[in-house]
Amino acid sequence: MISASRNDWAAMHDDALWAYRTTYKTPTRASPYKLVYELASEKWLMQLNELYEFHLHTYENSKLYKEKTKLLHDNNNHNCEFELGQFVLLFNSRLRLFPWKLISRWSGLFEIVRVTPHGAIEMHIVCGETTFLVNGQRVKNYYEVDFDRQKSKVLLAND
Repeated sequence: MISASRNDWAAMHDDALWAYRTTYKTPTRASPYKLVYELASEKWLMQLNELYEFHLHTYENSKLYKEKTKLLHDNNNHNCEFELGQFVLLFNSRLRLFPWKLISRWSGLFEIVRVTPHGAIEMHIVCGETTFLVNGQRVKNYYEVDFDRQKSKVLLAND
């Protein structure tokens, strides 16, 4: 309780206002605190539910995007059939000498020695004897082109 001295009123003023604001009122049977913060909590729960639904839609969309990307990637990968004695080129993924220059990442001329059923290919350099095993996805066919190396003459007409 508050004493008769006016000095105590300043100290207890905040507590008295809080008690007045949180007491039940007759027409609404609820305090102003309850009216304000219950509505705010319901709004907050609705926002959390919307956020959760947005998260689920994002997850589903991400899953669909990954499936479409995988399907597109699988369609672009052509399964090449390799045979013994065939010449191939090897993709060199570690070639970083001059990354700003246009350098072919397909290196060498290799001959296939053995093809495993799981896609690994054993091959050796055409001029060398050491063999090594690589993933079949890093290899592509080498097509020889026979050009006629004879010199040809072009006559220019003076008109």
